[in-house]
Order: sequence, then C-alpha cells, then structure tokens
Amino acid sequence: MEEGPSTLVAPAAAGQTFGTVITADGALPISALSVALGSRDSAQVKLVGKAKAVCQAKGCWMTLPTADGKEMRVRFRDYAFFVPKDLSGRTVVVSGWAHRSTVPKADLQHYAKDAGKSGQEIAAITRDEQQLTFMADGVLVRD
Repeated sequence: MEEGPSTLVAPAAAGQTFGTVITADGALPISALSVALGSRDSAQVKLVGKAKAVCQAKGCWMTLPTADGKEMRVRFRDYAFFVPKDLSGRTVVVSGWAHRSTVPKADLQHYAKDAGKSGQEIAAITRDEQQLTFMADGVLVRD
C-alpha cells in the first residue's frame, strides 16, 4: 500500500499547479506577510515568492525566503500533493494558511536531512525553533 501521492513529479513548468488549482490574482509578496498576520498566530493568505530549498526525497516541502532573512517552510495539506524537486529558484504562488509556530528539533533535523545537509549540520540543530510555517492548499509555478 502506497502512502501519499506518487513521488514521480515532472519537472516544473510555468503555469503548472499542484493541489488546488489557483491563480496569482490577489497574491501578496512574501515581504507583506508580517502585515497580513498582524498580531495573529495564523492567517489565510495567498503569497508570491521564490522557492529556495525543496525536499529532495519527495518534493513534500519547500522553503520561501522571508523579509527578515529567514525561511518559511511550506508543507502541503494532508500530504495530498508534492512539488517538483527542481522548483528551487522558481517564482511560485502559494495559497493556504500561514502560521507562527514552534518547530520541534526532531522535525528541523529531518528537514535538514531531506535538504541534503551534512551530518555535522544536522547535529548542530540542538533545540526547537520559532518559525513561520505555511500549509498550502495549492501551488502555482509562476515562472
């Protein structure tokens, strides 16, 4: 029995969508996320940004750089879809929920392993971290 969607995801192409079909209409630049969140812990938003890292095991997450120089991890609702592993450097639109949350050390180490980090880099992760995270319903490759 197979868990989740197929791991065979075709290379990224402009205009391609994953998950719920979305458009770029109304998307905010990721630099506007802190304003969209305000003092809330979460908000439903549509954002546009450049994909930085992508899970090289399955394409089951990606990161988008934030205005403060950090990265926001984007995961996909109900593990229902994956994105191409070659999405890094491409402009994407994500639609879903942004959250401020504490990410457990074990999850951070798992993500580092998925991103191909060295054992030394993984071992250097020693505690939980406050991060912005995003649960996407849909992803659009803009260019």
